[in-house]
Amino acid sequence: MAGHSKWANRVHRKTRQDKKRSALFNKLSRRIISSAREGGGDPETNHKLWMAIDQARDADLPNDKIEYAIKRGTGEIEGVSYETVVYEGYGPAGIALMIDVLTDNAARAVAEIRNVMKDSGASLGSPGCVQWMFERKGVISVAKAAADEDGLFALAVDAGAEDMIDNEDSWEIRTEPAYYQPVYDALKGAGIKMERSEVTMVPANTTPVPDEDAPKVIRLLDALAEHEDVQQVFSNFEICDEILAALEE
Repeated sequence: MAGHSKWANRVHRKTRQDKKRSALFNKLSRRIISSAREGGGDPETNHKLWMAIDQARDADLPNDKIEYAIKRGTGEIEGVSYETVVYEGYGPAGIALMIDVLTDNAARAVAEIRNVMKDSGASLGSPGCVQWMFERKGVISVAKAAADEDGLFALAVDAGAEDMIDNEDSWEIRTEPAYYQPVYDALKGAGIKMERSEVTMVPANTTPVPDEDAPKVIRLLDALAEHEDVQQVFSNFEICDEILAALEE
């Protein structure tokens, strides 16, 4: 699954590089608003809000904007209401796609996302058509230069991690969702810098993408990720490392 994991890390690197974009700040604020609306404004008791705030701080979203978004979510400040929608479908080479959307207009969002997918030869499917192909997992990526393998593995497993995968230039730690925060806290407490940390959807199996279809897949994923209503895109594609590296350049 190296190609898939490397793409996920690439997305996070790009997010940090583009962290001052207003579009990214808007997405992060929406995530905080929605999380606070669902579970309240205290991150100590609302884990989803805690993760949203942590991601926002990692991207340097100012504290006043974080506080404002929390108050929008709890109703202390009036504002636009957002709803969460997950769209499922198929992309080039038959890859599965799950698109996590947070929008104030679901009809507009689905029409725009359908057009983005159509332009790339992809299509939306019915609810549940690909969800069974994914598992919800905590994922934490650590550069190999940032930690010793044996020490990192022992620390992660003691905190509840279920696996650690070698991704050539990084270690990818996987957890059940309930153990994500204890493992995250253990690594943070040990001063280990994390390249990527989130609870996400991980494919149970991957779909190999022919080299000639790889550019279409990456263009589609980038186009979806850049849509203002899209929070995350999950896929089960597998692209060989050489092709992925060439596309990044």
